[in-house]
Amino acid sequence: MIILSVVFLSLVLSERKQIDNNITEKENSEKENLIDIEFDKNNEVENMSNVVIMETSKGNIEIELYPEKAPITVENFLKYVDSNFYSGLVFHRIISGFMIQGGGFNPDGTQKKTLPPIKLESNKGLSNLTGTIAMARTNNPDSATGQFFINTVDNLGLDYSPRDPGYAVFGKVISGMDVVYEIEKSKTTTKGYYQDWPVDDIIILKVYRK
Repeated sequence: MIILSVVFLSLVLSERKQIDNNITEKENSEKENLIDIEFDKNNEVENMSNVVIMETSKGNIEIELYPEKAPITVENFLKYVDSNFYSGLVFHRIISGFMIQGGGFNPDGTQKKTLPPIKLESNKGLSNLTGTIAMARTNNPDSATGQFFINTVDNLGLDYSPRDPGYAVFGKVISGMDVVYEIEKSKTTTKGYYQDWPVDDIIILKVYRK
């Protein structure tokens, strides 16, 4: 997972192809990487907050979730949140003027096992605008698991259309965009098979409901 010229459209489409194929979870290894996550169902019932805090090594990001418009995606994300899945993972892909992506890899480049993939909810009237959070996926529309990205510009080219399934937005940063932009400025390199990997680790310390 704004376009006013053919040149910029080509750039966005090129980068979105990378979202599909480069760093997101690989389809051919999905079954091998599935795990069962245990989480506190009582906590899920008692704590119905639609706001989560993402503590990172660069600062905190506060995100409002949209369960009414993206119920499957929000429920899935909160399962990872409530199980502390994201603690210790990194933002592994950063493209300035596009987005920052995380939630799937350890600092050493190994991929963390996930829950089964979910159904895509991109046709819900939510757009990939600046500060929104959406699920990363493979070329298979129904392949999102735990990885997410935060849009740092308006990426309307990532939205649903009759010819394109797009990427599912499920929330928006309501505090901490300065942290997002600080992460976006990070120098990147190639790490193994993965491009746009930050030179210095940007750690997700923990994510929890407010």
